[in-house]
Amino acid sequence: MRHTAAKAFAAAAMTAAALATVAVPAMADPATGVTPAAQDIVGAGSDTTQALLNQFSTDYNASLTAAGNTTSPRLYSWDATGTDPITPKTGASTISRPNGSGAGISALNANTSATLDFARSSRTRQGTDPSSDLFVAFAKDAVTWSAKSGGHAPANLTTQDLNDIYSCKAGKTNWSAFGGTAGTIKPYLPQLSSGTRSFFLGAIGNPTLGACVVSGPEENEGTNALLDDIDVIFPYSVGHWVGQANGHTTATDNKGNLTLRNINGVAPLTATGTLNAAFANPTYGRVLYNVVRDTEWTATTVQGTALRAIFGPTGYICSTTGRTTISSYGYLNLAAASCGSTI
Repeated sequence: MRHTAAKAFAAAAMTAAALATVAVPAMADPATGVTPAAQDIVGAGSDTTQALLNQFSTDYNASLTAAGNTTSPRLYSWDATGTDPITPKTGASTISRPNGSGAGISALNANTSATLDFARSSRTRQGTDPSSDLFVAFAKDAVTWSAKSGGHAPANLTTQDLNDIYSCKAGKTNWSAFGGTAGTIKPYLPQLSSGTRSFFLGAIGNPTLGACVVSGPEENEGTNALLDDIDVIFPYSVGHWVGQANGHTTATDNKGNLTLRNINGVAPLTATGTLNAAFANPTYGRVLYNVVRDTEWTATTVQGTALRAIFGPTGYICSTTGRTTISSYGYLNLAAASCGSTI
């Protein structure tokens, strides 16, 4: 059963240098030595929102402990990459670690609440998703293209430019064709199951990918050696990049030397380095979701109650505390009436 849809939401020069970062360790997976209990709320999937969900896990669980609540299910989230396979919770089936929105949603639907309770998703519902899934909205993001600081790419590209580049169109394979410095363009895309990948390609018109396009680098990891190239172009979550700039990083979950660039003359960042709401327009802006099974979301069980207490309109993520964390990690908050709504 479907519920109220999250509202649609309506982006100066490129950032020439990375914002100052603070080395703040981010949790990855449930803490060492912690095995989620069978009744706990456990998820996996999108790389884009994994650091944010790790923080929610830490803070939500601490809030229960501080309140003296020792019985309610805790929240845990498995990162998109790491040791493989994983056993998500006590008594669960061992599964391949889901890497990306699509993989998380597939794993959710291939198993039961004994294994996974939600999937992180940076993409919206697609026609191939089961109608029994609910996409629970909680934040806004945007996707732009990135390139190495000091490289050959220009400050701005249009939507058509991006379509031409990823089509490897004749006469459009050198940065000089777009006002940049001469150099053969190297278009990269994230892994196939990436929600950022599918969203970005849809936003630029779903081009037929040309032979010059390389797929595979983990999304939102600017430290990947393949991307440390003056001619590379790579899609990037604006919110995730801002979160990394705010110090929410690990050795690999880091923007590295990649800087965010403009599309159609609109900057993805404000002058103060936050996600530009004007860039988070209907073309390049997106809602972020946690996907759950409808039957469990509406159930009066312990787990159903916990799902709503975490992800629902009056739940932890949509609370004042949760919304502050969303901002800290680089994303925009949804209107109060949209946070926790489902499609």
